[in-house]
Amino acid sequence: MSDLNIRHMRPDEIALAVDWAAAEGWNPGLTDAPCFAVEDPQGFFIGELDGEPAAVISCVNYGAQFSFLGFYIVRPDLRGRGYGLKIWNAAIAHAHPRVIGLDGVVAQQANYQKSGFALAYANVRYGGTVAAPAAPNTGVVALADLPMAVIEADDATVFPAPRPAFLRAWINTPGHIGRALIRDGRLAAWGVIRPCRSGRKIGPLVADDRAGAEAILSALLASAGGGDIFLDVPAVNRDAVALAQGLGLAPVFETARMYTGAIPRLRVDRVFGVTTFELG
Repeated sequence: MSDLNIRHMRPDEIALAVDWAAAEGWNPGLTDAPCFAVEDPQGFFIGELDGEPAAVISCVNYGAQFSFLGFYIVRPDLRGRGYGLKIWNAAIAHAHPRVIGLDGVVAQQANYQKSGFALAYANVRYGGTVAAPAAPNTGVVALADLPMAVIEADDATVFPAPRPAFLRAWINTPGHIGRALIRDGRLAAWGVIRPCRSGRKIGPLVADDRAGAEAILSALLASAGGGDIFLDVPAVNRDAVALAQGLGLAPVFETARMYTGAIPRLRVDRVFGVTTFELG
């Protein structure tokens, strides 16, 4: 495998990894690439054979303690030759000594365990067609109107590390719509909806309770319109599962959320929609 040249992707090349993810059926967002590039531009890798792309992977470092691995794809005609392991090792080295998280396909769960990852819980993608509500609930405001410090503090309850650059990009990218619910003078729920290769995805969706999550969902759908939507839900959050099922959504995909070590205690009960399987 000495002929595989591994290097960091340029920010404009991250779109290739997104295209390959789309080809695998992962349905990425239309504007994911520029958002993904801002947190750790050195965290995206490409392996080339004779100057042609052969494999991609990302391992995005969030500060000094945590990293998230995604986009682990080898070109279909080159699989089974060891190229995946080589680019995997490069990504893991980039994260060292941080705890690493990932959302892996269930079929690869045993292989990830051999690499030191332990299962935390399953994430299930629910999808279906919904109608747009007539109007948003009282107390719902544009997410971009809130101070970023307030959003970052709330995000810290559900994500293992600060990610201010990513959150700013995710909230403010054209085509992304964010809404927040203010209850008793404080942030009680918030979420973002974005256009994808197929339909729209809602994520993150963070709320103190199911009622708050429903209010944000209703506001996002009222703003973006109805149609096909997808919501990635931690299976251990029963209220989130019930919310997805209550919308008439059905499971279409499942991942294994895994980590290489201990992470801060997170409020998974507040996660009604995962931000993205690629970056956590």
